[in-house]
Amino acid sequence: MAKRPLTEAKEVPVANRAELRAWLAENHTHTDGVWIVRFKKAHPDFLPTEDVIKEALSWGWVDSLVRTKDEMRTMNYIAPRKEGSNWSALNKSFVAELDAEGLIAPPGQAAIDRAKADGTWTALDDVENLVIPPDLQAAFDANPGAETNWHAFPRSPKRGILEWILNAKRPETRAKRIAETAEMAARNERANQWR
Repeated sequence: MAKRPLTEAKEVPVANRAELRAWLAENHTHTDGVWIVRFKKAHPDFLPTEDVIKEALSWGWVDSLVRTKDEMRTMNYIAPRKEGSNWSALNKSFVAELDAEGLIAPPGQAAIDRAKADGTWTALDDVENLVIPPDLQAAFDANPGAETNWHAFPRSPKRGILEWILNAKRPETRAKRIAETAEMAARNERANQWR
């Protein structure tokens, strides 16, 4: 089945976290993602992004994009978490909070259990800790100045590059990304950056 473009995703307006939780309780089995439409911070019915993320996680869903709807509202795209998707440290910290509060619904717990069983729960741990994999270290060693420049890059781009390398599906793709990262770092440039 063809994936529906984000522009065609349903918009679901919610006034508060309870409404979002009720919507997810009723609709968590849907396979298509939706735009959660919520008020911005200046509005008395403001729903924080963190609450949207937590409720999505509670039901086995995940957030991805945020877009402006209009002057008063913003939208978060949430969708069922795909099998094999890696868990960020932030989402795992939210899961710990939700667990302590008893707010993880059975579908959310099933997604967590699956991630712990298939390794996606810990897949990003080295990325989050900015651990340089051996093949990248070898490429840095072969490109004078690359590692020095790498260590001077801000945390966020380094994390993004390491995740980009980790997510390569084929060995050839990984090798190409590692070579690009090291060669660009030697020139004091960051690989995999939006231009």
